[in-house]
Amino acid sequence: MYEAVHAHPDGQSTVARFARAAADYGFEGVVVRNPSGARADYDPDRIREEYGVDVVAGVEIRADNPQQASGAVGNYRTDETIVTVAGGTPAMNRFAVENEKVDVLARPMADEGDVNHVLAKAALENGVRLEFDLSPVLRTHGGRRVRELQSLRKLAEIVDYYDAPYVVSATPDSHLELRAPRELAALGEQIGLSSEFVEEGLAEWGRIAERNRHIQSESFIEPGVERGRYEEGS
Repeated sequence: MYEAVHAHPDGQSTVARFARAAADYGFEGVVVRNPSGARADYDPDRIREEYGVDVVAGVEIRADNPQQASGAVGNYRTDETIVTVAGGTPAMNRFAVENEKVDVLARPMADEGDVNHVLAKAALENGVRLEFDLSPVLRTHGGRRVRELQSLRKLAEIVDYYDAPYVVSATPDSHLELRAPRELAALGEQIGLSSEFVEEGLAEWGRIAERNRHIQSESFIEPGVERGRYEEGS
């Protein structure tokens, strides 16, 4: 299972510190999802060797409108293993789920955002995962927490009905905000998401990384066609 983190300078902890804590909590890897204007400086190979945790290069596109986002997705798609787009408005949510170059629509229920059957079908068709962001449940109280729970439950109903792809994250900004997979699974049980549902959502980050790394490898030509050893030697 993987967690998607906001590392320094976007967050408070370095990638290495996140990786160390993630290893202690039993995660297999972390996805570095910093925005383009606050990229993290780290050596993924050294971190993997020291802590035994996979580090996945990612980017979170934060844009004011779909036009801005479209250019950013095009710029980063070939260089980053995982491309996420921050949602939270009807326009950005729709842009993300209709773009097959996007891996994850982050925080679709935030602010003015919502997900309906049209967006769920588009997400399924284009392979865009809808994110279940558990951070407001973990870090807010009172009326806001109640509203966040309602949003998550609504999203779960839609994802379940349309079998739309999804990921789960606690979106930590600090290693102190990391929660072990078993803790997040237990939280899921408390708020109406099964532990299996949460665990699948955490594991999906790793599956995205594996798939995209394969596509970006030199051997990949197109789906079903790869450069074989005979072609390489010719």
